Amino acid sequence: MPAPITATDLTRRFGDDVVVHDLDLHVDEGSIRGFVGPSGSGKTTTVRLLTGVLEPTGGRVRVFDTDPMELTTAQRRRIGYMPQLGVLYPHLTVTQNLRFVADLYGVRKAKDRIADALEMLDLTDASGRPLRDCSGGMQRRVALAAAILHEPDVLFLDEPTSGLDPVLRQRLWTHFQELRDEGKTLFVTTQIVSEAAMCDHVGLLAGGTMIADDTPDGLRRSAAGGDTVDLTASATIPTRVLERLAVRDDVRRIERVGDDGRTVRIVVADAAEGIEVLTAALHDADVDVVLAERHTAAFDDVFVALLEAQS
Repeated sequence: MPAPITATDLTRRFGDDVVVHDLDLHVDEGSIRGFVGPSGSGKTTTVRLLTGVLEPTGGRVRVFDTDPMELTTAQRRRIGYMPQLGVLYPHLTVTQNLRFVADLYGVRKAKDRIADALEMLDLTDASGRPLRDCSGGMQRRVALAAAILHEPDVLFLDEPTSGLDPVLRQRLWTHFQELRDEGKTLFVTTQIVSEAAMCDHVGLLAGGTMIADDTPDGLRRSAAGGDTVDLTASATIPTRVLERLAVRDDVRRIERVGDDGRTVRIVVADAAEGIEVLTAALHDADVDVVLAERHTAAFDDVFVALLEAQS
C-alpha cells in the first residue's frame, strides 16, 4: 500500500524567491511526521502544497496516491487540516463553529464528538462564547477541535501548539500519540524544537531546504557524530586515563562533565557496545565506574548543531 503522504523534488517559487526547494517526503501510515524550523523556513508553504491549497512550481505530491489538487470528496473527508491562520467564523460561538464543521463532514453522534473535543481541549467553559471574544490561544484550540472532529485518517497540523501553555501542549501531544497508535497519520509543523522528540520522524527545515531528516535518535547521532554516553567513576578520573581513551578507534570525542572530575561524556559509534567496552577499559586502568548511561541531548542543542554544520 502506498504511503499516505509523499513528495518528490517538491519546489515552490514566489517570483524569484524559492520558498521550498527540492523537498522529498515519505510519511508512513500510522506515524507522526514532525517538520521543525524557524519562522520563514517554508513549513507553512509545504503544508499548503501537501493539502492542495497551493500548486507546486516543480516536483510531485501525492496524498492517498493522488495529486492533492485532484482529491475526491471522499478522500478529502479522510483529511483534517489545521492551518496556521484561523478559517472559522468569528461571529459564531465555539459550539456553533464545531456544529458547522460536523454538518460539513457528516459527523455521526456530533453532539458527543463536540463535547469530547471541547473537554480534551479545555474549551467546555467557553463553548457558548463567540469566537471573536476568545483569546488567540483559545481560537487555535477551536481550530484544532475542528480539524480532528471528523476523525480523519490523515491530519495536517500547522503549528498546532503555538501560543499554548506547557501543560496543554503536553496534553495535546499525548492525544496526537494516541491518534498515531490508532493508525492515524499526522504531519505536524512546529517552531518548538523540543516537540521534535515526540515525533517518529523529523525533518529540519532551513531556508526552504531540508537539512536533516531522520528519527529523533538518528538526528541526535548526526549532531554529535555518534551515540553519547556518560560514565561516572567512584573517584576523580586521572587525565592520563582520559588521554588513553581519547586515542581509541571507537571513541570519537571525550570531555569532562561537572566539577568533581568523576564524570566523562564520550561519543562512540554505538551506545550499548560503547558503555560495555569503555567501562571495562576504565576498570583495567583501576577506575571503578558506578554509573553508565546514555546521554540524551536537548533537541534545541541538536537543532543548533545541525544548523551550524550546514553553514
